[in-house]
Amino acid sequence: MKTSFSYKLLLLSISACFTLFSQAQYTKYIIKFRNKANSPYSLNNPSQYLSPKAIERRIRYSIAIDSLDLPVNPSYIESVIAIGNIKLLNQSKWLNQIAIQTSNPSIIAQIELLPFVESSKPIAARTSLNQLIKLPENNQAARPFGNTGNAMDYGLSNSQIRLHQGQFLHNHGFRGEDMLITLLDCGFKNYDVIPTFDSARKNKQIKGTWDFVAGDTSVAEDDSHGTWCFSSISANMPGIFTGTAPKASYYLFRTEDVFSEYPIEEQNLAAGAERADSLGTDICSISLGYSTFDNPAFDYKYEDLNGNTTISARAVNIGAKKGMLMVVAAGNDGNKSWKYIATPGDAKEALTVGAVDTLGKVAGFSGYGPASDGSIKPSVAAVGAGAVVADATTGMPFYSNGTSFACPNMAGLASCLWQAFPEVDNMEIRNILQQSGSIFSNPDDRMGYGIPDVKKAFVMLQKKFYKKNFYLSLCKSELSISLKSDSTVTIELERKLQNETDFTTVSSKKIKDKFDYHQYHFSDDLTGIISNMLSYRIKVIIEKDTTYYLDNYAIPYDNRCATVLPASNKISIAPNPVKDKLNIKIEQTKEVIITIDVFNSAGQQLYTEKYKHLPGTFTRSLDFSNYINGVYFIRIIDGNKVQAIEKIVK
Repeated sequence: MKTSFSYKLLLLSISACFTLFSQAQYTKYIIKFRNKANSPYSLNNPSQYLSPKAIERRIRYSIAIDSLDLPVNPSYIESVIAIGNIKLLNQSKWLNQIAIQTSNPSIIAQIELLPFVESSKPIAARTSLNQLIKLPENNQAARPFGNTGNAMDYGLSNSQIRLHQGQFLHNHGFRGEDMLITLLDCGFKNYDVIPTFDSARKNKQIKGTWDFVAGDTSVAEDDSHGTWCFSSISANMPGIFTGTAPKASYYLFRTEDVFSEYPIEEQNLAAGAERADSLGTDICSISLGYSTFDNPAFDYKYEDLNGNTTISARAVNIGAKKGMLMVVAAGNDGNKSWKYIATPGDAKEALTVGAVDTLGKVAGFSGYGPASDGSIKPSVAAVGAGAVVADATTGMPFYSNGTSFACPNMAGLASCLWQAFPEVDNMEIRNILQQSGSIFSNPDDRMGYGIPDVKKAFVMLQKKFYKKNFYLSLCKSELSISLKSDSTVTIELERKLQNETDFTTVSSKKIKDKFDYHQYHFSDDLTGIISNMLSYRIKVIIEKDTTYYLDNYAIPYDNRCATVLPASNKISIAPNPVKDKLNIKIEQTKEVIITIDVFNSAGQQLYTEKYKHLPGTFTRSLDFSNYINGVYFIRIIDGNKVQAIEKIVK
């Protein structure tokens, strides 16, 4: 559905631009190719077209290098350009197509005759700017903030980070280091001079820029929207404004032209996502969306937003399959006649982000889901109402509204979580953020799975990858666990006996190393313990932040060590050490049931024998010839009473 005028960026939060265009012929086209036959590029030599970081990601997550990775066949492009009066705008290897500009429509007919061309279609017209209307800015007075109690002083952004427990990740050292985030937007005005990004510039965290609209590297003179989004992630102004991943590295790509709205911008987006992938990007933050265009012939219907139809949705899905976490804004039409999310927010593989305020209330403007195929959209919600962003002129923070800002807020937090668990892939990070959502068990069409709690997500990943090895030795419970942890984590083993109402701490362990997988070993002495059931639980204490139980289990116990006696004068066990035959001599004055058990040093029962012992003295011989050298235990039970436990060496 088309509104009375066309918003340039559906997601533009503080100001929006629209343009009334005169009728003009089409000058920009998509040329789609049939194949990549006879390509000079090879799947066996990906270093021709992928960076080492991109190749490493594919290896780490077992992502196959396939034909989608191969660039568009350069001979096809050359043949098209050779027709003349054609400018190459960009190319998409994933979609195997190029965008061109020509002022001569008859040339398109010649292009369509080329045997390797599958189709052509117009995607933009030559435009003349008649009118530019700027909507009122939605600035608010700066609100006071108090002591955050965090390792980082967030300033005005304190509330929007704490809603998601983002301070938990930051306090434990996860601030985006070694993570690469690419922002696709409509310009990053003054990113190179304002103080908001002093830290990122000084530390060389901005790895590169590209303008897919103008075809050059300069993105600092264009629109401010990208600057606002970028500040949500990267701002590092202690006590004033801090972003969600201030230590990450970034690429800044301009794919959106604020003076027109045509599908060429979706083609730009696809090209930008591909370049991000080729450079080894971990996360794409896309605060752009499309539903209506300057020419209504291009407008999407709700049915088109099925997750895999539009140019931008297809690009986002492929980007996800290549291992990038694709974070996309839901759109700002929730209180308009269209009301639905915009594309590529409908993309099946996207983490689509709706907007809430710092109290968790849904923003009225946040686009409705689901996608037209019924998929839950948005996926999650983050702070986009009353969000803190940086002024593109002064660099100082102010408040604004838009899912545009919910998107980078979530992208930054996702990068910090992924930094802690790089062993999981992009889709696992997406899924765990959804599972940590405030309404995960009952998702809706405004917040999806709800407001992610990154502390909860962190704990869920800790639990997912922890391993244990528990066994019962003769008189001890032995437990070894592997847990990703650091010096801020304390692990406690708690035990409860059958007749007890509360657990008691058996042992406590703490390591001094950095965050990684570490081994913890616990040994619980059962000497004198009387209980038919032993219950244990593992308690994890993360310093100053959270306490939770990692695991719990119960095991039956036979009271083997309730009374531990040396071999009595009525029982003799010899020889010790033993070689082949072990003789057990038992004297009894009455008829009893005798049980003889043999255990190895790990507590595994190797042999048991139960027999009726008549009054008198009798000797039983046990064959040890097949046992390996080591330590063994012999247990003698008279009826229900342990008479002796003796250590035997072979």
